[in-house]
Amino acid sequence: MKYLLAHAEDGVIWGYFNSEGDLVTPTEPELLFQKYDFPVFKYETLQQCRVFGDNAEIMFWKNDIGFNARIIEDNPDTEVITEEQILWGTQAEKITNGFTLVSDGSLGLRHAVPLTNFDFNRNQQLYRPLRLVVHHYIDFDQTTGLARIYLSRLVSVKSRKVIDAKTYS
Repeated sequence: MKYLLAHAEDGVIWGYFNSEGDLVTPTEPELLFQKYDFPVFKYETLQQCRVFGDNAEIMFWKNDIGFNARIIEDNPDTEVITEEQILWGTQAEKITNGFTLVSDGSLGLRHAVPLTNFDFNRNQQLYRPLRLVVHHYIDFDQTTGLARIYLSRLVSVKSRKVIDAKTYS
């Protein structure tokens, strides 16, 4: 598993696991983007957390009595729809330690995404190139012949290079 996406009381936390298996976030092991008050990954404020990669996802979520967890592993016999969800971010501001600080227009919204593999140009509007890749699992009702999405999981975060305002690679 490669990525972490956590939702805490004080915000959203991105992370990735380095080659030694250690979790790296924009605030640990060092404060990468000191100017911004990104939330720190800590048990006390955690609401839900997804650790995910190409073949599986582990999800933890908080309820009234503690945390619950589940794991989803890909099965070649299960039909999957792959979707790319657009993430906030129109400009890359800074790249450091495996993260890119991304801002969105004049709103001042920023997040540090665990990616460094897209064109870095402070003045170029990137038309929201960031994508969260999701697998939706399909269940077929043999009686009615209807299909439904019964489960979804995160797969990866990626960037699409802008060729022009209408076409992406």
